[in-house]
Amino acid sequence: MEPTCEWRGQFENTELNALHAEAFEHRAFPDREWDWKGQVHGHSLGWVCARDGEQLVGFVNVAWDGLVHAFVLDTMVGSQAGRLGIGTQLVAIAVAEARAAGCEWLHVDFEDHLRPFYFDACGFKPTNAGLIAL
Repeated sequence: MEPTCEWRGQFENTELNALHAEAFEHRAFPDREWDWKGQVHGHSLGWVCARDGEQLVGFVNVAWDGLVHAFVLDTMVGSQAGRLGIGTQLVAIAVAEARAAGCEWLHVDFEDHLRPFYFDACGFKPTNAGLIAL
């Protein structure tokens, strides 16, 4: 599989809700509950879509503060496309586009089992951060 990745690629809410449900192991939300298009167009610097032909197989959202800080959110790759380097490719494009937009920092938070992906494969560095579970 050699997917094509596109910054600010086109997607439908239904297919992204399905991919998110698969990647994060929860039920698929209906479009009226989770409007990805509205979310990313209103709050994101951009996003990257990975497609194998017509099928959406990967996605990452890059939210930002409008100036110098960008945030990687919702990195996801479908199970059929996992372990092929698609996630690393998505994040590499996100890094390049955030840099091109003039951002000075790209943040990410993640669960412990994703440390090798973000630190080793994607090049993020450990830093102090805080979190409050709500």
